[in-house]
This record gives sequence, C-alpha cells and structure tokens, in this order.
Amino acid sequence: MQLALWTYEGPPHIGAMRIATAMTGVHYVIHAPQGDTYADLLFTMIERRDARPPVTYTTFQARDLGGDTATLFKTAVAEAYARFQPQAMLVGASCTAELIQDDPGGLALALGLPIPVVPLELPAYQRKETYGASETFYRLVRACVSSTPTATTGAPVSCNILGPTALGFRHRDDVTEVTRLLEGLGVAVNVVAPLGASPADLARIPEATFNIVLYPETALTTAMWLERQFGQKFVNIPPIGVGATRDFIKAVAALAGIDATEYMTRHTSRLVWYSRSIDSTYLTAKRVFIFGDATHAIALARVASEELGYEVVGLGTYAREFAREVRAAAALYNVEPLISDDYLDVEAAIKAASPALVLGTQMERHIAKRLGIPCAVISAPVHVQDFPARYSPVMGFEGANVLFDTLTHPLMMGLEEHLLGMFREDFEFSGDTAPSHLGGGTIVAPQAEIKADAATWDIEAERELRKIPFFVRGKARRNTETYAAQQNLRVIKIETLYDAKAYFSGDAA
Repeated sequence: MQLALWTYEGPPHIGAMRIATAMTGVHYVIHAPQGDTYADLLFTMIERRDARPPVTYTTFQARDLGGDTATLFKTAVAEAYARFQPQAMLVGASCTAELIQDDPGGLALALGLPIPVVPLELPAYQRKETYGASETFYRLVRACVSSTPTATTGAPVSCNILGPTALGFRHRDDVTEVTRLLEGLGVAVNVVAPLGASPADLARIPEATFNIVLYPETALTTAMWLERQFGQKFVNIPPIGVGATRDFIKAVAALAGIDATEYMTRHTSRLVWYSRSIDSTYLTAKRVFIFGDATHAIALARVASEELGYEVVGLGTYAREFAREVRAAAALYNVEPLISDDYLDVEAAIKAASPALVLGTQMERHIAKRLGIPCAVISAPVHVQDFPARYSPVMGFEGANVLFDTLTHPLMMGLEEHLLGMFREDFEFSGDTAPSHLGGGTIVAPQAEIKADAATWDIEAERELRKIPFFVRGKARRNTETYAAQQNLRVIKIETLYDAKAYFSGDAA
C-alpha cells in the first residue's frame, strides 16, 4: 500500500539492482511478474544512464502460474548467460515472485554455469532497499574473493574504496574527490567497488592494506567480514564536512603509517572566511531539521552545528538498520531522534519543530515546499536534479565547499521574503506572493497544532506579525502566544504583540 504513496526505500531487489547496475561483468536475473520491470526507469531516467540496467526479468503472467514457472526461470537464466556472457550472475526473486517459492538460487545452481552464481535471499516483506544493497555486495564479494589471497609483502600502501553504488547521492563525484585526497596522501587505490568494479576486481580486494567504508549502509557488513577473514582494518568515517574530513585523514594516516600534518596544512575548505563575514552573524543559530539516510543525516548535523553555527532541532533517518547511530547523534544535539519511514511522521515532526531550513531527501523537499520552508536535498532518495552535470561532491574539502553553498544559499535566498514583507503594502506587490525559491504560489507558514483553549489572532495583529522579518517571525509568534496564555487572553491584538515583545525582552515593568 505504501508504494501507492511515497516511500523512502523500495523492496530489497531494488538494492540488488543498484549493485548490479554499478558494476561491470555482472548480470542479475529476477524471477518477477510482468509489471515489475518498472525498476529500470529509476536508472535510465533519474540517473540518466545511457544503457538499461544489466537485468533480465522472467516476466511471468497470471496464466503461467498454472504451469511450470520453475522451468521458465531456468530458461531465462540460461538465455541470459548465453546472450550477455557475464563474469558473475546474481539470481533472485521480486517481492511478488517470492510468494510462489520457486527457489531461484537452487534452480540456477542446477544449471552448472561456469561462472559464480550468487543466490540472493532477500526477504521482501521484512527488509528493504538498503539491506538489499548491503547483502548483495557482501554475497558477491564472498563469491569472488579467494580464501587464500595473493601475498602482498613489500607492496606499497594501498586501500579499497567500498560502498558507492548506482543511484547513490553524489557517489560518482565523491569517489573522484576521495581518490584525489588519498593520492595526495600517497595512498594508492587498489579497487573501488561496487561502482565501476568487475568480479575480477572484487577478487583483488584482499591485496590492499586496508579498506575505506565510504557509505556504511552498503559496505560496512562487507568490510567487517574482510577484517575477520583477512585481517584488513577499515576506516569508517565518511569525510563529509571539514571536521570529518580531517578525522578521516588522521584515521587513514594511522593505518597507512604516514604523517599527514603537512597535507592538512596545505589543504582546507574555502569556508574559513565564513566565520569572519557578516553572513555568519546573519545565519548563526538558524533552526535546521535534518532527515535522510544515516550517513548523510549524521554528517550534516555535525556540519550544520559545528561548522555553520546552526541549531539542530530535528534529526532522523528512515534506515532502521542504523537507528542506534542516529539516536547517539541526536543525543549530542539534545533532540528526540526520528526513526521512521512514514513521510507523514516526518512532515508532522517538521511542523512541530518550525525550522528555518530543512535538509533532507526529495520527499522532504516536497514537504518543505508545501510548508513554505527553504530546503536542500542532502540524501537519497533522489531525483534527476540530484545528478548534476557539474562536478559536485559532498565529501572531502571540495565537498565541504559544496555543502557550504548547499546549506547557506536557501537561507540567503530567503531575504527575498523579507523584502516582500517590507513592501507588502505597496500596490506593485502582492502580499500573498511566495519567494521564488519556494516554488511560487502562496505562502503557507508551518503551524503548530492548535490547542482548544489557545488564543486566536485578530486580523490586524496577524498583519502586523507578517511585517516582522521571516527569520524571527516564528519566535515572535511563539512568544506572543505564550504571553497570551499566561495573561489568560482569548484574542491576540496588536497591543498584545508589543506587550509580549516588551515582556520577553525584559522591558516590562
């Protein structure tokens, strides 16, 4: 039912498709009914790929259920191997086909193909897309990596970059930025996987000195297995923001046995000037609500709080597998964590928090537009505009520059609303016009839930409130309503508004 509305994650076979599509030499055969091929559009339209994903569907129909669907699946596997000649094959079922229990893994293995065949058991009714991507990558690495890797004694220090996938938020540019950073430190990159890797590349993973988990949602399970199996340590610090990038460099330097002091002296972000500018005074303590996957939500909370001086008033994720990490991060900012995949819960939390800025997914962008709040997309799920033609990483020092623009521009554009407020009574302006950066239309300010005994605003007081600059208007409204409740006032008039201002500024007698 949720698929008929909005959903943060698809079923787990979509996660498996993200791995297969990211790689080369891999083909995925999905036992699925006619109609489940909609997933192709995610990659060809949203990510603007010039080729469809390496996926074959059995596309059985209702009339096939009375026959031998198992034979239909085996035929699809055999034909896919003959046509595409992959180095490895993934086999599994969509959420619908899971119900007929044809055992795709056993059927494919029975064909005796001369390549690794990786059965995927992805419980579609208990798990979702993030789990599907993580489990698929883990199973594929285990199938391709030899239990006795080639000895690398005396080899130069190198690492693997693990986690980037197809349909990931800025993964392509993040890999480029992090690779440049590592090369600047003198650390060679052995394999990047799954993005751009082949099964043969996966077999070389144990040759590296250590691993870098760029996106824990996808690669943490695999990195933990590699550490147990081969003793490969790993860095699990996504370098998002200046502080995290410095922590990342220190962790890499410790595993590589190098001194990174000189590198960090030479490289930094352009956002240093920000603290000395008038903009920093204007934006300091702005209220921000953050929601997304765990990696980006946690990282952006740190950037917003420590590097830009915002106040984090909401933090959450739809990735339940990382709920513990998000709860720990929320405790740092003294906010209640939101762990939910229901967009209505998220919308209600945003309304209650009344932030000046929302950082989230494409779904929060739509929510914020309805509420008249500036928003920036910082996490998957994403849309076509989140795959820009320009170079736009969010990791490393250049990524910190991109994040600075991403987090400040929506608020700076908000000055347009202030100007509209100043000239609202001018005949050339419309008092109901919304700022252009919020999509046009009328301004719909976020409202907290109205209590039965709450005071109401008369027309003149409401008009006077709208003259207050937008970045303090919410506080003025809350203070006035609090004052009215304390004075047992049923109607808020202009006099009440100014009495409340005097009261809370300490000027009241």
